[in-house]
Amino acid sequence: MSTIPGPDAAADRARLILEQHGIRPTAQRLRVAEILLTAPRHLTAEQILASVRETAAGHVSKATVYNTLNLFVGEGLAREIHADPERCVYDSTMAPHHHFQNVDTGEMIDIRPEDLAFARLPDLPPGTEIESVDVVIRVRRKG
Repeated sequence: MSTIPGPDAAADRARLILEQHGIRPTAQRLRVAEILLTAPRHLTAEQILASVRETAAGHVSKATVYNTLNLFVGEGLAREIHADPERCVYDSTMAPHHHFQNVDTGEMIDIRPEDLAFARLPDLPPGTEIESVDVVIRVRRKG
């Protein structure tokens, strides 16, 4: 007989993630972690804020969501993808990968690193080394 994880499974996983990274699990942080960190997701701060406000987590300010996201990024739990000058998407997948961005819908779709190859990279500025390479390929509906 198989069991289906209950609604508390994501909350328990969120608490564990925060505790493993030494982050105090406040109610607001737990809810943001539950939304963003318990499955592979690409969400804007506004989408996360809307999801938090839909629940019984109580009132949470926009500043709290942004501060929590900055904390998660700083602790290596999420990364920022600056999809365009007006929008930042938070990605819960920390393993190296790239993205398609659908400019019609805003959707971000992961691209595995092995599915993208570079024939050559430019010479680096003196005294620097590559930290990472992030590729966003913007696509739109044909026609």
